[in-house]
Amino acid sequence: MALCAAKGQSADTVYGKHSRLKQFCRWCAARELQTIDQITLDVMDDFMAYLNSQRKPRDGQPLGVAHKRNILTTVKVFIAAMYRKGLLNRNSLEGIELPSIGRALPKALFSEEEIELILVQPLQFGLRGIRDRAILETLFATGVRRGELIPVKLDDVDFEKQLLRVNHGKGRKERIVPISQRACEWLAVYISKVRPMINYVGSGNTLFLANDGKAFKPGKLSELASRYIRLAGIKRFGACHMFRHATGTMMLDNGADLRHVQEMLGHASITTTQIYTHVSRQKLKEVYIKTHPSARGGSGLF
Repeated sequence: MALCAAKGQSADTVYGKHSRLKQFCRWCAARELQTIDQITLDVMDDFMAYLNSQRKPRDGQPLGVAHKRNILTTVKVFIAAMYRKGLLNRNSLEGIELPSIGRALPKALFSEEEIELILVQPLQFGLRGIRDRAILETLFATGVRRGELIPVKLDDVDFEKQLLRVNHGKGRKERIVPISQRACEWLAVYISKVRPMINYVGSGNTLFLANDGKAFKPGKLSELASRYIRLAGIKRFGACHMFRHATGTMMLDNGADLRHVQEMLGHASITTTQIYTHVSRQKLKEVYIKTHPSARGGSGLF
């Protein structure tokens, strides 16, 4: 895991890999598989059967294909790393077949009206609600990932030019993205009125502080976002990443170029950004009505 972190992988990515390997190791221990050279394709077939039998505690449904693929991929990459380091005589999982998932589309996308409804919810909670509103406004205005927002510093916000510097993107790539005037205004109120109440000597220069004056933990930030989604009466699962999905989709709906959205969201490959073209229906319909002869020509019945 330390090597993954040294390569610039995010804390969420490292935590996910650790959790998946831990689950696999527990399964191996229960079957008295004690060394890595015992991990074969036959063993992985049994492990896959085990995964197929598992159910989500939340709703009793089977594990998703993507989740199972992630677990198997983590094990495969781990075995390959052990082979490269000379701890295995061969890469026993080189030929493993992983479940095919295609490219997943963002689910439970928020409409513009729903976003606005979510954004007003924190105002019920006084000064701390101002902080939470600033967080949600920043997520929506910039489309940053949860793990990118947590380490943002006070001096990463350029209020004059309305820009936000993201220093901890995937692969440790820095990017600078625009941030709306409305988000800047909520940030200014938070920094002047609320942050001094939470700040203490150990807070450093971190922009968003949890109630204990420290930087947010990823899970706590997700809980914060989920809370306001529920308060808005929206009965869909989602948290910080849903604001990111909304940013990408709405920008395309309103005519943004795909390359600009790629830069905004910090996608290494434009193929990742292209998933938003599949859910951006409003723009497609407008273009269709304007350009397709059948749509422009009326019903033709009379």
